[in-house]
Amino acid sequence: MNCEAVAQHLVNWLRKKVGEAGASGVVLGVSGGVDSAVAAVLAQKAFPDNCMALVLPCESSTEDLVHSRLLLDEFNIPYRVVELDNVYQLLVTQLESYIKLEGPKRRLLHANLKPRLRMTTLYYSAQARNYLVLGTTNKSEITVGYSTKNGDGGVDLQLLGDLLKREVLEIARYLHIPSVIINKTPSGGLWVGQTDEEEMGISYQQLDDYIQYNRGEPDIIEHINNLNQISEHKRRMPPIAKIPEELRG
Repeated sequence: MNCEAVAQHLVNWLRKKVGEAGASGVVLGVSGGVDSAVAAVLAQKAFPDNCMALVLPCESSTEDLVHSRLLLDEFNIPYRVVELDNVYQLLVTQLESYIKLEGPKRRLLHANLKPRLRMTTLYYSAQARNYLVLGTTNKSEITVGYSTKNGDGGVDLQLLGDLLKREVLEIARYLHIPSVIINKTPSGGLWVGQTDEEEMGISYQQLDDYIQYNRGEPDIIEHINNLNQISEHKRRMPPIAKIPEELRG
């Protein structure tokens, strides 16, 4: 892949889309992972004076916060840290007074609140500045629906949406993203010890090989196709119930 040409294409695309929307720039969440790091650096190249990064810890690891600040300080990207722990705990308390589950279901319910709180915060910031919200989800994750609906999937633009995970890593090396971020185990930081690959049930290499080359073990292919099928609703706008003309009278 010609990383220089791809990076410039994405910068130009971002400027074009923001201009078409009548917006002034972009805001994005930076998590300490490689995807948001790449998106942040490209966004800054597109809008040197109109790019805002938000670091949104919500029961997050100290490592993720350190890596986020390392990236943003190194590339001189303006940012704010908005702590969401208190509002998260308050919301969980209120919701569990209505319905309380136990076990893995409870953990997943709690985990999905975090990206939805971040989405709300990003849109608050974006609307205040006449910016668009920039997503950081890659093609591999979009293919299997590895995102929270109306959470990290709730954005205006998906800058990395046509790049496989391995291609994001290529761009990261070209952009000189800190190696500690490139080499860390991918994780959404949804709970202690959580990793992307464990939650998806496949490795990024297996997923990328199937998307790019249509190859893989039969059970892996079946698993990917199943994830793709059950997550189709995440890649479409909500269906609209159409009224037949004869019912309108």
